[in-house]
Amino acid sequence: MSRPFPIINASEVGSFAYCPRAWWLRRVEGLEPADTEPLRQGQTLHRRHLRGVQRLRLWQGLAYLLWILAGLAGLALLLLWML
Repeated sequence: MSRPFPIINASEVGSFAYCPRAWWLRRVEGLEPADTEPLRQGQTLHRRHLRGVQRLRLWQGLAYLLWILAGLAGLALLLLWML
């Protein structure tokens, strides 16, 4: 079953807003930009940055957990000292 209208995603809307002619050449004519190496380099850098952010969040979660455990241990020591 074919759709009466093509589906256009949000990135295509952004691409059209940036340059309608480039969107038309890619979407309608099926042409791709000749120099895509900077785009690939940018994607590689973004993936590397994402991995760094994910590692940072993991370490941050571990730090919060250690702070909670230290607080509980301190509370337990305080209760033992009071008894």
